[in-house]
Amino acid sequence: MARDMASLKTLVLALSMVQLTGAIEFSSLDHLRSRTPADVQARAATELIMRVVGDRRSDFDINVDPSSGPADRDTFTLVQSGSKLSITGTSGVAVAMGFYYYLKYYCGGQFTWAGQQVALPTVLPKVSMVTVTSNDRFRYYQNVCTVSYSFAWSDWDQWERHIDWMALQGINLPLAFTGQEAIFQRVYLSMGFTIQDMEAHFGGPAFLAWARMGNIRGWGGPLPEYWMDRQLALQHKILDRMRSLGIIPVLPGFAGHVPAAITRVFPKANVTRLGSWANFNANYSETYLLDFNDPLFTTIGSKFIKAMEDEFGIDHIYNADSFNEMTPASSDPAYLASAARGVYNAMMAGDSQAIWLMQGWLFVNGNFWKDPQIKALLTAVPRGKMIILDLYSEQSPIFSRTESYYGQPFIWCMLHNFGGLNEMYGELDKVNEGPFKGRNFPNSSMVGTGLTPEGINQNEIMYEFMNEQAWRPGPVNTTEWIDQYQAQRYGGGNPSTSAAWDYLRQSVYKSGSTGVTIIHRPSIGSHESVGYDPEMLYQAWDKMVAAQFTTTALRGQPLFVYDLIDVSRNSLQVLAIKYYADVIAAYNKSDTASLRTAGAKMIDLLSDLDTLLATDVHFLLGAWTGDAARHFSSAWEKALYDFNSRNQVTLWGPTGQIMDYACKMWSGLINRYYKPRWQLFINTLINCTQTKTAFNSGVYGQEVLNTVEIPFSYDQTDFPNEPEGNAIAAAIEFHSKYRPETKSKFFSQFPNVQSSDAVEGFSYEYAKRFGRALY
Repeated sequence: MARDMASLKTLVLALSMVQLTGAIEFSSLDHLRSRTPADVQARAATELIMRVVGDRRSDFDINVDPSSGPADRDTFTLVQSGSKLSITGTSGVAVAMGFYYYLKYYCGGQFTWAGQQVALPTVLPKVSMVTVTSNDRFRYYQNVCTVSYSFAWSDWDQWERHIDWMALQGINLPLAFTGQEAIFQRVYLSMGFTIQDMEAHFGGPAFLAWARMGNIRGWGGPLPEYWMDRQLALQHKILDRMRSLGIIPVLPGFAGHVPAAITRVFPKANVTRLGSWANFNANYSETYLLDFNDPLFTTIGSKFIKAMEDEFGIDHIYNADSFNEMTPASSDPAYLASAARGVYNAMMAGDSQAIWLMQGWLFVNGNFWKDPQIKALLTAVPRGKMIILDLYSEQSPIFSRTESYYGQPFIWCMLHNFGGLNEMYGELDKVNEGPFKGRNFPNSSMVGTGLTPEGINQNEIMYEFMNEQAWRPGPVNTTEWIDQYQAQRYGGGNPSTSAAWDYLRQSVYKSGSTGVTIIHRPSIGSHESVGYDPEMLYQAWDKMVAAQFTTTALRGQPLFVYDLIDVSRNSLQVLAIKYYADVIAAYNKSDTASLRTAGAKMIDLLSDLDTLLATDVHFLLGAWTGDAARHFSSAWEKALYDFNSRNQVTLWGPTGQIMDYACKMWSGLINRYYKPRWQLFINTLINCTQTKTAFNSGVYGQEVLNTVEIPFSYDQTDFPNEPEGNAIAAAIEFHSKYRPETKSKFFSQFPNVQSSDAVEGFSYEYAKRFGRALY
């Protein structure tokens, strides 16, 4: 780390001088603070450090003193205390953030979703006094979809480590949605609904996020009582741990979506049916929305909050999204204002100190949500009593076209990921500058930064980078930062890893998603764009493979092995674009022999990709389905959870309503799902050239649906949940085999789209392709 010390000293000096932002302050949010005693938070932070570095915990003196920094910010101070490091923070989160800052920038370590590199030097590096204060009041975390795309099957061991990660990253305002179905059921049963009504209302375990938002009902269900009981018990542990660290959990509120049986139980209730969502028919969509002015709305909303308070306490902030990807019944500003008042008043009836947190994703639909509609919704709630998540700030910021949300506080969020797709992509430059633009916007009402990915466990660099925006005084030199990142990740790294990440900085991390040919249902007209020069990616691949020859110790670094597999995977994914083009070119020329050759190369690549991914647990379908299988209490439940886990990452609906939206490049999924689809597609094209008939996409689509896609959702064959093979050997083998193929002139056409357009196109076209009516 010696080479980084000069830039580190400059960074520390800047941090010690950081000033609080000039954004509007909101005293209405002052009660959103931890009520956990300082000594309890200090003990929780100490235990967290022990989970990370074991017995070396004794090298750190921990103290929580809320008065050691501004009341509405988090501050940590690092001071040398003999041979030990003293960390004082305004909260347990602040202490954890300070510990992680020291771990990264003094000890060269890292703690991420995919693993950790936390070996401390025998003697702790000395540090002069360093004090860092967060730029904003809040560091938010989670999209409402994350709980289903990434946490659907998580047990306490996984949650415990993930909460540790949150605290280390300084997150103090995460969504805490687990177990809410048990509370809603308790309320509804007390009002005359039946268990059968609940079974028709709740979605299955992998689809709860969208049932909660009123997009769908019943799909993937019925939700077993055993599941709800376990999730409620899990929520107690999640909330206890979050609160012990000084984290403020965001609990769910009532948004107005009600069981269909409401027309029977309360025949005079004023309800309407929302439109269909993402091509789901009325059996699973067109959900029921209670009128916001119906007295029953306040009754249900207040009962729900009171029931949560009785069960596990409240923290005075609630998320509710009435119109997420759903078009309101009227565009009349008066109607939208009454909707906002209805949701807010129901919260206030249950908690007089309630703050409403709402996702701003609905406003991306500019066809409906124009200035009068947005203003009516937002200004109907008292100023400072709601917080808006500017959900996609790095690409489609709404604050800049709404006068900073017309004065309501907002959080600048990086969305980045859709559906949990694990392709390498992101735009570091936009994230580097965006939050500072948000704070400096005229009359800015920005109160925090946030992470809102639909799925996690991908592109860890983007999230590590974004989380540092919590305390950075300004944009950084990304070339220098990314070199520090790789050194922290690999225990120092070497010149090859340094060069590899610089190539990645200039390619995948300057661009949006390319789309992934191989994991979408094949078609004739598909066209993938690439927003960077693929040779930059391939050179990164060269360097990653070379790195472990130069420094053999890297072979034992889990994060290096993970990244080597990931870069190899992404390189093969881009190479597949050429193979697909060769298949289509041969078909268009009715050249059966060339078509067979091109098709065989595609199938061979898919087989090799599956073999490669099988060597690392983070790329196994069996890890996902295996986690699902742990929760059952009967054979029926096991089958239900297995179906949920398979269907979400493939068809996403009965017949592919959002097909491939949550697709993953996982071993098992490639060999058993994507490869059979491609084989059928290629065989169909060969038959067309031989019989001189045109490819019929409708006929092919029905055949692949009936023979591959639907059967996969119901096939209960187990998949390996432990790695198989040697990751290093596989990466070397496939690099040697496929790198010559990447020299083709085919790739000279790229980049064929500007990087900013690539991401915009991704968000719009990707969603449009899979039926989500976002625009």
